[in-house]
Amino acid sequence: MTAPTTTSTTAAPAAGTALDRVARAFADLAAAGRPDVWTLVRDRADVEAEARAVDARVAAGEALPLAGLVLAVKDNIDVAGLPTTAAHPAHQVVAERSATVVDLLRAAGAVVLGKTNLDQFATGLTGSRSPYGAVASAVATDRVSGGSSSGSAVAVALGIADLALGTDTAGSGRVPAAFNRVVGLKPTLGLVPKDGVVPACASYDCVTVLARDLDLARRAMAVMTAPSALDPSSRTWPADVRLAAPAAPVVAVPRDADLAEVAPGVRAAFDAAVARLVEAGATTRVVDLTPFLAAARLLYGGGLVAERYAAFGAFLADHPEGADPTVARIAAEAGEVTAAEYQAARDEVAALRSTALAALDGCDALLVPTAPEHPTLAEVAAAPLTTNARLGVFTNFVNLFDMAGVAMPLGPTGAGEAGVTVLTRAFDDQVALDLAVLLERDGRADDAGWRDLPAADAPAPTPLPTTGVPVVVFGAHLRGQPLHPELLALGARWVGPVRTAPDYRMLALATTPAKPLVHAVAPGTGAELEGEEYLLTPDALGRLLVSIPAPLGLGRVRTDDGRELVGFVGQPGAAPDAADVTHLGGWRAAVAASAADPTA
Repeated sequence: MTAPTTTSTTAAPAAGTALDRVARAFADLAAAGRPDVWTLVRDRADVEAEARAVDARVAAGEALPLAGLVLAVKDNIDVAGLPTTAAHPAHQVVAERSATVVDLLRAAGAVVLGKTNLDQFATGLTGSRSPYGAVASAVATDRVSGGSSSGSAVAVALGIADLALGTDTAGSGRVPAAFNRVVGLKPTLGLVPKDGVVPACASYDCVTVLARDLDLARRAMAVMTAPSALDPSSRTWPADVRLAAPAAPVVAVPRDADLAEVAPGVRAAFDAAVARLVEAGATTRVVDLTPFLAAARLLYGGGLVAERYAAFGAFLADHPEGADPTVARIAAEAGEVTAAEYQAARDEVAALRSTALAALDGCDALLVPTAPEHPTLAEVAAAPLTTNARLGVFTNFVNLFDMAGVAMPLGPTGAGEAGVTVLTRAFDDQVALDLAVLLERDGRADDAGWRDLPAADAPAPTPLPTTGVPVVVFGAHLRGQPLHPELLALGARWVGPVRTAPDYRMLALATTPAKPLVHAVAPGTGAELEGEEYLLTPDALGRLLVSIPAPLGLGRVRTDDGRELVGFVGQPGAAPDAADVTHLGGWRAAVAASAADPTA
């Protein structure tokens, strides 16, 4: 295990391999000259050996969704054989086993480069509370990187790592995303196992991922969300989880009064993000953030801070050397909280959560600035506690209220960087991702604007969770048809257009609304029929099944690409007088023909 090096005696690897990606990572590491980002970089030979093993697995035919991607790991998360310091040298312990989340990413083909710097014991939102050095933003070097996952965000922003693990109790995986122009995904509590993670505030800790773009972050999160027997707080997706945001989402936004302390440049960027969602078809609803902000103040300013002392207070009392003064002060004061005060704070959070979430009834998400400002390193040094507290105003309440979030960068404001976070209720992670897609920047060096909106017929990425059942619809449930809203109400996710194998016929039923009956026929006597493919959870599929009236039902449908999917089918004998509309190729054409000639 060494510091970053600038030379290598190894031969240049083949382009496109994991070994090639590792070579680029070490070159970028040397060129960046940012030792503050890392607490440890692995020996190059060890990293290259891991990369070769990934290349061998790919060559053997394994499908690895993250093959060869370089991973940085926040140094409060265990990697077997490497020390975990939590940014306190005396806390250094060589891990005997990796955290489950590290194992999951490696199993998917990611290669660990090293451990990243952080606010000590993950206590802070600035990235400045570390004996390994204050970490500056990758894109605004006179300003803070954000914490506590500071090194992880900068490693990704500099292009050294493709992915980085962070943790997030009060915003530590979201604020650094804003300040370094990267994406931060904070999942629902418990979906990503947190065994092998040094606790900061155990009831509210969460493992997050940072990446340069939303699609890569989503791919990594799909790998990371798996229950672990080693984490008693692990949770699984509920049966009724939504796999998609609605086509016309309702997004809650704060009152002007709640944004009064937001810096002008950040406010302008936030307003542009709200306008972007409206342009994409969202409806906004103004909500009062008073209960949200009250809970945010409790995380550090109330009895809940006792969990900080439980996590590392005694250690800091015994090891004052190497302790960040601000972190030591927080821990010492937390040790004075009584059990009664701690329980009273939990009760207050529960009451505030009930009020706050009730305010979101009828809304699919809440949009907030990730942070109200982007302070300079000098400003944080002059007032470390008050500046840090301001940064958490829109982040501290999220885990207290068991919400999920996607932090998207909005780019420069003239006074640092801005970001926006899409927040949803627990397990609506995919809803947040779908809305965040609409807020992704185009990624050009001048950060000139938004990406184009996804085309209506563009294939959708695989959702979280990845356990959806593909279902084909042919008639009244198609987009634009009368029963399509019922499909969306079940949380169905558009996949794309689909065609059957040429072995099906379509009859037009005289129902209200009109529906087709699709049935299989002997090869050579049918046609390819147009349909649409959706993903539904097994629970939603069951609810759809019981809602289907006779003579229709669900059965197996062969597609023109050789798959067998669940689809709407029926028996032709149940509708002997129905008109055959197979020659029209699909239900939309049949509806159009009927409208043109109602007597046909």
